Amino acid sequence: MAALRSLRPAVGALTRNPILIVLVGLYGLVQLPQFALQQSRPLVAAAVSLGITGLMILFVPFFQGGIISMADAALSGRTGLDDFIAAGKANYVSLLVAYLAVFAINLVFGFVAFLAGLLVVVFGGAGLLAGSPEMGLATLAIVAIVGLLFALVYLVVNFAIQFYAHAIVLDDADIIGGFKRSVGLVRRNILSVLGYTAILIAGSVVIGGLSAGASMLLSPQPAALPLPEASLPLLVVAAVVYVVTIAVGGAFYAVFSVAFYRSISGTGIGGGASGVGGRL
Repeated sequence: MAALRSLRPAVGALTRNPILIVLVGLYGLVQLPQFALQQSRPLVAAAVSLGITGLMILFVPFFQGGIISMADAALSGRTGLDDFIAAGKANYVSLLVAYLAVFAINLVFGFVAFLAGLLVVVFGGAGLLAGSPEMGLATLAIVAIVGLLFALVYLVVNFAIQFYAHAIVLDDADIIGGFKRSVGLVRRNILSVLGYTAILIAGSVVIGGLSAGASMLLSPQPAALPLPEASLPLLVVAAVVYVVTIAVGGAFYAVFSVAFYRSISGTGIGGGASGVGGRL
């Protein structure tokens, strides 16, 4: 299976190029001020979080282009910051427009999910208050079915377009071409992509659990939670665990995803990015 075959080269690439882990770890470091401020200034922490989110929307496409290019170079040898900066600049416009399109799609799906939940509460509650539990339950069932179908469409869409950035950076595709190439590759390699996704989900559970546990220690929690009392050594350990898990998990995902993309696209590991971007 292509997903399993991509694991070994991904590990080897990270071993040869720890700079990938360092770069992704910087993202984790950016999150730490939010946790520190939550302890003493929650309103300031919320404002900082909002500002970081806005900046990340603008920075993610640059980072995306750079890290994919670095991962591709790392699979066949060595990589460095030059690869990161060159690919980030060259593909920024294309990746930004594509990223905003995906962000808008997710925003629409999120709004519809919220609306479906609101309808469940309103109509279901109205039926119960009107003394007609059957009508309330029927309404809940209809809305739930529609919501599940909508959630399925959301998952399928994101599943199909997940390699658009790889196509833009590695195959010099334009924006529309990137989405079309991703959909085509997923359709032709559905079983392999399912296996790849299963590996990512399993890894996300482990990495997500560690980082979530560390972030809970760094953030103020209700007294009812059985957490150890915060102390400076504990907070330092939690911060280190949080950053390291994000760094290792994110760097591995970058290299693994490129190795897998190269495998299913038939271009072979180390096929090289064209470095030509900014296409509309």
